[in-house]
Amino acid sequence: MKSRLPHLLNGCNRLKLFLAAAVAAALLTACATTKPEPGFTSLFDGKTLNGWTLVDKHGDGYEVKEGVLFCARGGGGNLMTEKQYDNFVFRFEFKLEDGSNNGIGIRSPLHGNPAYLGMEIQILEEGAADRGKWGKLNPEQYHGSIYDVVAAKKGALKPPGEWNTEEITAAGRNIKVIVNGKTIVDANLNDVTDPAKLMKHPRLFNERGHIGFLGHNDYLEFRNIRIKELARKEMDNTPPQGFRALFNGKNLDGWKGLMKPPLDNPIKRAGLTPEQHAEAQKDADDQMRAHWKVENGEIVFDGKARSLCTIKDYANFEMFVDWKIPAHGDSGIYLRGSPQVQIWDPYTQPTKHGSEVGSGAFYNNKTNASKPLLVADKPIGEWNRFQIIMAGQKAHVYLNGELVTRDTVLENFWDRTQPIFPSGQIELQNHGDHLWFKNIYIREIPAK
Repeated sequence: MKSRLPHLLNGCNRLKLFLAAAVAAALLTACATTKPEPGFTSLFDGKTLNGWTLVDKHGDGYEVKEGVLFCARGGGGNLMTEKQYDNFVFRFEFKLEDGSNNGIGIRSPLHGNPAYLGMEIQILEEGAADRGKWGKLNPEQYHGSIYDVVAAKKGALKPPGEWNTEEITAAGRNIKVIVNGKTIVDANLNDVTDPAKLMKHPRLFNERGHIGFLGHNDYLEFRNIRIKELARKEMDNTPPQGFRALFNGKNLDGWKGLMKPPLDNPIKRAGLTPEQHAEAQKDADDQMRAHWKVENGEIVFDGKARSLCTIKDYANFEMFVDWKIPAHGDSGIYLRGSPQVQIWDPYTQPTKHGSEVGSGAFYNNKTNASKPLLVADKPIGEWNRFQIIMAGQKAHVYLNGELVTRDTVLENFWDRTQPIFPSGQIELQNHGDHLWFKNIYIREIPAK
């Protein structure tokens, strides 16, 4: 009788080889999804969607298999990080099929279209794009572009079916995209000056938001998803990149008083002779210096004089201003000398006063929207921050990071038969209340 030992040994060897191959495959999958990298934190554990939330799911949405995150064919939605990020380096690997389309949302709110309420870094298989699958595309719609805003260089993608590497860096207003080692976008958002784009993308300048995969019914795979957060430091009265301080934190250089009525009206002021203008401005400045002071790096108003105005006129601009009011306080920011981005108390004013709608809208508008989209004011006594983008006759206003006025025409308060003045002074308005301002920065936007 022949011995069966050689057969048993061969079977054991085959089993060992099989187990070794399985272990090796598992290790490779683990390495692909959890590569240790100094300073980076993994956003995908290779097994679950922990740390992510799916918004506007359609079809099967997103799923996980064999250490890979994939957007289901015929499905998708926006798979967003639960956490928000401001400055970061975001790295991942992705594999396209022929004709795949997706995107990376950055600094985006959880809901709404990230391409317009944040930024979308396009993911698009270029071969199908060139063949016209999506019709005629603009340069800002190809892979790696800041969608509809900044065009990326083409030619960095590998063929469908191969893994690509991508790195997105968001550092302040600087956005860089590197694909397979090639820099395809290196943009400063401050260089985006087209009024139409600024109004179409109201949250292009978000400082913080979610990161997400934006599914468009096409199958894609992602792995090795990780992020490194970059430090961001802000100091009072120190302007960010590309901005100039309108208030230096020490004195009122660059500011003047508002002339008394009827010369608070820019049309009336324009009719003064040089001598009359100088005399009226001297009176306004004397009053201003008596009641507007600088204390501890803040502009402080005692409630007993007229408004504070920039000496210089401005046309198109982006502006930040921090403000604080007391209970029942009422103020505003005049743009181009025409009322007004409203500031008031939505919490303790009588309801009939109308302030319950919150700050940040164009109170004096008659034809266009005059109320904010939501109440975003902080409790009375705390600092609030406006971010105002003025381009052409329209503006966006953000209050404490929330978009409260979107793409709205600011009407000419002084003569409603004509549009708002093409340029004018910026005014810190008062209604006889104590007021505080600081961190007033401006970035002029060149005319197109």
